Amino acid sequence: MGYAAGRNHRGFHEQSLGVVCTRRPDLPAGPTRVAQPAIIVENLSKQYRIGRRRPVSDDRWFGVHRVLRLGKARHANESGDDGRFIWALKQVSFDIQPGEVVGIIGRNGSGKSTLLKILSRVVTPTAGRAVVRGRLGSLLEVGTGFHPELTGRENIYLNGAILGMSRAEVRRKFDEIVAFAEIERFLDTPVKRYSSGMYVRLAFAVAAHLDPDILIVDEVLAVGDIDFQNKCLGKMDGVARSGRTILFVSHNLHAVAALTTRTLLLRDGRIVFDGPTGDALAEYLRMRNAGEPIYVNTASATEPRVLRVAVHTSHAHQVQMHGCPLEIEIDVHTPHPLRNAGLAVQICNSSQEPVAYLGICDGEQPLCRAPGTYRLVCRVPALRLYMGRYTLRVRFARAEPLEGLCPFEVVMGGRRSDRDWSPGVCAYLEDGEWEVNRLEPASMAANCS
Repeated sequence: MGYAAGRNHRGFHEQSLGVVCTRRPDLPAGPTRVAQPAIIVENLSKQYRIGRRRPVSDDRWFGVHRVLRLGKARHANESGDDGRFIWALKQVSFDIQPGEVVGIIGRNGSGKSTLLKILSRVVTPTAGRAVVRGRLGSLLEVGTGFHPELTGRENIYLNGAILGMSRAEVRRKFDEIVAFAEIERFLDTPVKRYSSGMYVRLAFAVAAHLDPDILIVDEVLAVGDIDFQNKCLGKMDGVARSGRTILFVSHNLHAVAALTTRTLLLRDGRIVFDGPTGDALAEYLRMRNAGEPIYVNTASATEPRVLRVAVHTSHAHQVQMHGCPLEIEIDVHTPHPLRNAGLAVQICNSSQEPVAYLGICDGEQPLCRAPGTYRLVCRVPALRLYMGRYTLRVRFARAEPLEGLCPFEVVMGGRRSDRDWSPGVCAYLEDGEWEVNRLEPASMAANCS
């Protein structure tokens, strides 16, 4: 189903809590595949008005407002923008084939959620068009679409009906949904009494189990605990393997790398990269960390926090020679004593896959047993990572990990080889002691017998 800005679209359009669904009546309701793209986006743009309107009765403000408006109008004549509007999306175009698993990444405010809302028919575009072929299930903001007065059981059946499924079809999936969501005790409780975590568990279970042709998942998985997040990623991997189309938005770059094969990188409402996920993540980290070889943060009065992370490479400009020493320096602060404190550092490749681990815990030596700021220094005598670009993932105490920190590049200069070193050969290169002996013919005959 598709529509162009400014015109009513034709077809089926309904939405429910956690699941926003669209279906073309002329397409089969099941997971039948077609040769045409599952999603077509052409020159899609969305403009929002920003600021606050002046109350009509506020006469005292009118004179000042008129002066400011004239000033802005003069500026608008020069720049073409009066400052009251912002383009959340600007001329975005792409196609997604049936069965593709596509990630969407970018900084906050880059237009990711706006794009998904347009595809899910939650908002309409200012210009351009979006065509979605097949039954679509969307998991957007927490609590979107659930009827607060209905119970969890009733919302499951409601969502199934909106997806075009019969009551018997929903009943066959019902036990799987409830078991996955882990809300058996609260199944007959109105969802308005659910916590945000319970909302997410039920919404995701419904969206993933009712067999949509296209599944759109926004960052809402960050609300759940780590075990449930892993459970959701496993389910999405199963959905992808079944041949369905998935659009996945997340700031968890490791999850994007593990789940998707293609990724769109958005910046200021435009697509700046569309290609293999590994290349997209590398470009995103390059953009995000440009000019920021050192991570810096401020202390918190209530929670432990990483204040500073720096990587001291063997050469200038964040270049690390393979086999040379590397030093990682981390400042942490805690406003209260910690029990069993720990600091974990993972070195991740351009796809955000961890390839090395360095850690310290209170059991090894006293760590943050009193309030204050501490400097932890880890020295690696000889870094044996293979050539490539790397970043750090750092986790202190029980806080969420910090990703994409302190980018550096490992080079293979000075290594003897009969062939050129090339990317992708391995992740880790070790020096082995080789022994070569020529076997005599008699020895070879004995071995063959």
